[in-house]
Amino acid sequence: MNLEIRQHIPSFNNGPLSLFLVFVFAQCSNPSVTTLPSSDKDNGGIFLPGGFEALVVVDSIGNTRHIAVNDNGDVYAQLQSSEDGKGTIAMRDLDKDGKMDSIVHFGDYIDRGSGATGLTIHKGFLYTSTKKYIFRTKLAQGELVPTGETEIVLTDMDPNVDRNWHTTKPVAFDQEGNMYVPFGSPSDACQDIDLYGPVGIPNGKGIDPCPELEKHAGIWRFDAERIGLTQEDGTKFATGIRSVVGMEWNPKDESLYAVGNGIDNFHTIFPDLYTGWQAAMLPAEVLMKVTKGSDYGWPYAYYDQIQKKNVLQPGYGGDGKIVGRASEYDEPVIAFPGHWAPMDVMFYHGDQFPKRYNNGAFVAFHGSTDRAPYPMAGFIVCFVPFDDDGIPKGTWEVFADGFAGVNIVKNTSDADYRPMGLSAGPDGSLYISESNKGKIWRVMYKGDKDLFSDEQLIAMEDRKETQSYIRDPDPVKDLIQEGDTYSGRILYNTYCTACHQGDGKGDNNRFPPLVDSEWVTGDEDRLIDIVLNGMQGDIEVNGKTYNGFMPGHDHLDNHSIASILTYVRKRFGNESSPISALKVEEIRKQSSDKK
Repeated sequence: MNLEIRQHIPSFNNGPLSLFLVFVFAQCSNPSVTTLPSSDKDNGGIFLPGGFEALVVVDSIGNTRHIAVNDNGDVYAQLQSSEDGKGTIAMRDLDKDGKMDSIVHFGDYIDRGSGATGLTIHKGFLYTSTKKYIFRTKLAQGELVPTGETEIVLTDMDPNVDRNWHTTKPVAFDQEGNMYVPFGSPSDACQDIDLYGPVGIPNGKGIDPCPELEKHAGIWRFDAERIGLTQEDGTKFATGIRSVVGMEWNPKDESLYAVGNGIDNFHTIFPDLYTGWQAAMLPAEVLMKVTKGSDYGWPYAYYDQIQKKNVLQPGYGGDGKIVGRASEYDEPVIAFPGHWAPMDVMFYHGDQFPKRYNNGAFVAFHGSTDRAPYPMAGFIVCFVPFDDDGIPKGTWEVFADGFAGVNIVKNTSDADYRPMGLSAGPDGSLYISESNKGKIWRVMYKGDKDLFSDEQLIAMEDRKETQSYIRDPDPVKDLIQEGDTYSGRILYNTYCTACHQGDGKGDNNRFPPLVDSEWVTGDEDRLIDIVLNGMQGDIEVNGKTYNGFMPGHDHLDNHSIASILTYVRKRFGNESSPISALKVEEIRKQSSDKK
């Protein structure tokens, strides 16, 4: 086992003896605490319902994804990437103050896949996942770092697995000895990715019937006792599910639940059918109850949380209202606003929290990338109440907030923290990880459980209505005029790569490079005018003359052009200021007046 101790007890002197002592202590059992530790004065910077408190148990351990808490209180985390292969972290609280003192990086997963996509503990095994593999390692009693042999449970044999941006492999286990694994779709909405790339084809038309559904966009079931599996060893359990990052078996109703990420780019690809506001809101992110034979409709349909129904996807003839064959598919348990990026779901079965949280589901939202020209949204942990029969009641609630650190998130990178993983401790505490810096919170309830009521939720409900990354955006007041690089990338790939190429270097013949070009990084009025109205004739770039033809793109709206130009001014080695849609509107008006 390849391991590295990265931090140890502060009271020890640095040196070989301290490393030895930490390793010895790390092998000792650590019984779960019976009293709750002191909380941070500011709850670690997050907002919670009345009676709840929090402390940061560890900070800055790296780009943390999913987490799992063992029955002795040890915490395990998985990093998104690790150059040395030590992408799993084991943590233990040695002095019982709630903070992690022993922090050990371990693993030997080099060349066995890339990208952390799952972490869980089941029957004494620590399961970790990458895009290509699911591993497991036996955790001996009292052992912090597993010393046993790492076994390969499953290998994804898809030759294109590394380019499949939805290939995540969280695992869940039922009570009958079955393991569940999702195989995500390699495209946004079943477009021809070999021809046009993962952003989809220019007109957005989907392939019908969708060939991906045979081996992707679904959840497969396997024998949990076997190792050395491939997809062929399982059976398809459910289909029509584009992307699952979080999944859990709920023993209360003996059912599998998963959170799904919806398709993107409605306004970018279908500007005549969807406004920017509609594209920011749709389609819904969903919590699904997945039963044998479930079909949630991807890519033919999506769930519209505003109309509260499935509708036909525009790539298959939909217009935002037509239902058609969308009526044939399953509907979610709960729907959330579009593009919030749900990363994990966890049902609460502890006895520390008030009764209303028993058997309900917590959902962590990573935050959107595809909401421009409106603020990015999500960046919170929600709670979905369930009744005693396992039926959701009411709607979703804001449970933990404050991760973003700012009220208006113009770009995802503006957020301080992005909630990622959820796990319950042996005493009923809720642990929350985030992926930007690697901070983990422990949420505890210290009030009187018998007195907990809706009053304790009022402040969180107020945040639901006031924070721009939670509430529905106002179509006019919340517009962000600055160009968006995410939409810009998609539009550039659609309209610009044929001439300027994907790397921005041009064709070295007729069409000039965008790399290190004063035409791109210089006068923004001139640049906007070229994209709006086109250009032909000689143009000199970096000492070379080009004589191609640049068509006008005035059919694109102001924000789309601003996004393309912001993208090229921020990529290809360029670093210039973004372009505003208001500036595009100004140049468009000047051009129109001249005509």
